[in-house]
Formats: sequence, structure tokens, C-alpha cells
Amino acid sequence: GVKLLLHGLCSNTTVKSLDLKGNNLRTMGAEALGKLLRQNKSIQSLILEWNSLGVWEEGFSFFCQGLGANNFLQRLDLRNNQINHQGAGELAMALKQNASLQELDLRWNNIGLLGGRALLNCLHSNKTLKRLELAGNNVPSDILKAVEQAMDHNQDRQTILRETQNRTYILSKEVLSLKDEKTKQFLDLMDTIDKQREEIARSGRMSAARVSQLQEALDEQHSIMNSLKAKLQMTEAALALSEQKVHNLGELLNATKQEQNSMAERHFTELQQQKQEGADREGKLLRDLSAASEKNLLLRNQVDELEKKCKVQQDQLFQVKQDLTNTTAELKLRAMQAEEHLEMEKRRFKQSLEDVESLRLKEVDHMTQHIEASERSMQDRIQRLEAIRIALEEELSQVKAAALTERGQAEEELIKVRNRARLEEQQRLEHLEEKLRLMTESRDEAQNCCLKQKQMVAEAHAKANQLSLHADGLRRRLEELQQDLNSKEEEKVTEVNKVKVELQEQIGHLQAERTAQEGLREKIAALERQLKALSSNHREALLDKEGEISMLLEKLRMKEADISRMREEEAQRASFLQNAVMAYVQGSSLGTHSSRK
Repeated sequence: GVKLLLHGLCSNTTVKSLDLKGNNLRTMGAEALGKLLRQNKSIQSLILEWNSLGVWEEGFSFFCQGLGANNFLQRLDLRNNQINHQGAGELAMALKQNASLQELDLRWNNIGLLGGRALLNCLHSNKTLKRLELAGNNVPSDILKAVEQAMDHNQDRQTILRETQNRTYILSKEVLSLKDEKTKQFLDLMDTIDKQREEIARSGRMSAARVSQLQEALDEQHSIMNSLKAKLQMTEAALALSEQKVHNLGELLNATKQEQNSMAERHFTELQQQKQEGADREGKLLRDLSAASEKNLLLRNQVDELEKKCKVQQDQLFQVKQDLTNTTAELKLRAMQAEEHLEMEKRRFKQSLEDVESLRLKEVDHMTQHIEASERSMQDRIQRLEAIRIALEEELSQVKAAALTERGQAEEELIKVRNRARLEEQQRLEHLEEKLRLMTESRDEAQNCCLKQKQMVAEAHAKANQLSLHADGLRRRLEELQQDLNSKEEEKVTEVNKVKVELQEQIGHLQAERTAQEGLREKIAALERQLKALSSNHREALLDKEGEISMLLEKLRMKEADISRMREEEAQRASFLQNAVMAYVQGSSLGTHSSRK
């Protein structure tokens, strides 16, 4: 029945504890248990109390082979199984191969001195067993104490390994968190750089569009100027024709030349006054233009310092566009008004000429009477025409000056934008070079720290070699080694924290550079490799020291074994002497009895 049950459990993956106490298992059961231990990967606790497995040597050896091949069982109970020193030797061979068993109960068996020594020797290679019960087996107290010391040593070793694993896990978590933070900061930097580039491209497009609009406005103004010039030529031609007609009538108007001269002088003085007023106006306009240009320069400087206020710039550009459209519309309206005014004047002049001709034809006889009235009307008309011509010339000069000033401002803006872009690129390059220099310095510091740690490890090895020579002070020096290990671990933690702080500072400095990102990745990888190298060196140092401690413990055990052997030999000698003395006493007593008889 046990064979069938264990055969079914070989492929089971859910049963974790198996209790077969008091079932009188024999060779077939022991073999089935060995097969179960080889194939099953889920059972962690096995109780085999009161089964007399030690009686069946072949079955028990097969069971021990299965135990050596198993790597999942953690607790085994073999109490009251009549295991002798040969079975204990087979168990010792199995324990040398097993790497998962933590508790083994062998109480109330027949292990004896030889079995205890075999189990003690197997504990040198087994480092997972935490608890080994050997009570009621006629094992000497020295061996029991050595077993307890080995169990304590295994427990300490496992606690140290757990602590180191926890520390490495915490360090790996911190490194992963640092990597996540770095990737987030890197992505943020990429986003900010892309946004800045998009804003620069938008501003460039807006400036190009503005320049194109200004050029179109200038072209329109040039076309308007050309049309106005053509109209002025037409008016000049009309005036030439009127002058010819007036010259024809000049013979009649010779008498009125003096009055015309006086009127011309007055008109000249008025023109001078108007010119002075125009000059004053032009000075005011130039001052306003200079103040506006200064304001524009200040605004542009503020825009360069505060790139985030691009929306305000866009609003200002939109306002400037509206102003340009308004000015162009006003200029067009003024041109249309001037054309209409010229046409009206032409019509009036034609009507006046027709009236003059009709008057000349009809009232030739009465010309002498109406000469004064006609002369006055002609003078008034001439003054009006001259005033219109002066106003048109002034408007043309103002339009030309405004166009020239706007074109100069646009060119100055383009030059300033180019200079600013060049300066920003130079500043960025200098900043990147400084950061590269800082990163190289940090790498050199990390390498120096690694060299110092290697020197410390070499000193620790030298101290361990010196300690191996002195066998009398092993315990005190072991405590000193543990203190050294703790101090080194603290130094390692502090150094790791320092490296983390340095990394955080460097990450804080690197916020606006895309070209230095590959260098940062390589340096972070180098730092991680250094951390791994440090951890590996620390682990190697721990393993070396553990090996040295195990060697020292083995020497102690060998010495204790020698001492126990000496004691046994002395006990045997004492027993031989006691037997000899007893035999001698008995022989002497028999001799005295025979002599008396």
C-alpha cells in the first residue's frame, strides 16, 4: 500500500507535508521513499518516526541516495528508526550532496561515536542545515558541542547571506528608481527642447511672414507712388496747357503783374512757414520714431530673456499687422481722395476755361470792366492748385520716409535675431563643455574610490593571513573581522549614498542639453558597473573570509578530534591498567590462598 501511495505522489505538485509515522516500512517502502525524493518537487516536510528503516540496510542506502538528489525537502524526522553508525555514514554522504534540508531529527537511534563523527565531518561541506538533533544516540558530548557550533555557524551564515541579499535588493531597487528618474528627466528635457525648437521655428516663420508682408506693403506703396507720380505728370501737363492759355491772356494781364508779385511774395512767406511747420512735424515724427524704436529694442530684449512670453509677441505682431493694414487702407483712402480732388479740380478748371472762353467771345468789348474779377478768380485758382500740389508732395515724402524707416527696422530685426541665435548656440556649447569636464572629474573620483576599496580589501587579506598564524586568539580575532566587515559595509553604504548624491546633483545640472545625453548614459552605465564591481568584490571578500573562518573551524575541529582521540586512548590505557591491576590483585589473592593451604 505504501508503495502505491508513494508512486502516486511522485508526480504530485500540491502536497507539501507527508506524515508516515509508525507504518512498519521495510525495504520496498524505503526504496519507494528514495524514488519519491528523487522525483517529487513539492514535499517540504517528511515524518518517518517509528518505522525501523535502519534495519534494512539496502533500502536505507537507496533512501539516502534519493535524499542526496533532492533539493526541495526542508524538514526530515527519523526518530526511533534503529539507525546505526553505517546508516549515519550514508546519511552524511547524502547531506554532503543535499542543499535544501534545514532540520534533521535523529533522536533515539544507535548512531554511536563513529556515526557522530561522520555526521560532524559532513557538516563541513553542508551549509544549509540549521538544526540537527542527536539525543539518545550514545554520541559523546564533544561531538554534540561541535555539531551545535556548526549549526550556529550555519545559522549565522544564512542570516548574513539574507542581509546581503536584502541589501543588494534594496540597492538594485534604488538603482532602478534612479534609472526611472533619469529617464523621466531625460524625456522632460527632450520635451522642453522640442517645445523650444517649435517655438523658435514658429517665431522664425512669423518673422518671415512679417517680412514678406512688409515687402508686399512696400511694393504696394511703391505702386501707389508710381500711380501718384503719373497723376502728377498728368496734372503738370494740364497745368502746362493752362499756362499756355494763361500766357495767351498774359498780354491782357501785364497790368496785374505787380499785384501777382506781391501775392507771390506773400505766398512764398506762407510756404516757408508751412515748410517750417513740416520740418517741425518731421522732427516730432523722427523723435516719436526713435522712441518707438527704443521701445521696440527694449521689448525685443525682454522677448530674448523671456522666451515663454511668445503669445504676447504674437499679439504685438498681430497689432502691428493691423496697424499696417490700417495705414495701408488710410494711404489708399488718401490716394483716392487726392484723385477725386484732382478730378474735381480738373472739372472746375475746365468749366472755368469754358466760362473764360465764353466770356472772352461774348464780352470782348467789356473785358476792360471784368479784367479785375477774372484776374482775381484766376489767382485764387492758381493758389488752390499750388496748395494741392504742395500737399501731395508732402504726403509723398511722408510715405517714402515711413516706408524707408519700416524697411530699416525690419532689416535691423533680422540682424538682431541672427546675432542672438549665434550667441545662444555659443553659450550652449560652452555649457556642454563644462558639464563634460565635471562628468570626467566625477568619473576620476569614482575610480579613486574603487582603488581605495581595493587597497582596503588587500589590507584585510593581509590581516586574515596574519590571523591564521595565531591559533590561540581565534575567537577574539573573528570578532575583530566581523567589526571590520561591518565598518566596511557602512563605508560602502556611505560611498553609495555619496555616489547617489553626486548623481542627483549632476542630473539637476543636466536639464537642457540633448547632445550630452549619450555621454550621460555611458557614464551611468559605468557607475552601475562600478557598483556591481564593488558589490562583487565585497561578496568575494566575504566568501574569502568565510572560507578562512571555515578553515579555522576545521582546524579547531581537527584539534578537538585529536583531543578526543587522546582522551579515548587514555581511557583505554586506564581501562587496561585497571584490568591488569585487577588481574594482578586477583592473582596475588589466589597465590596467598594456595600458600596457606
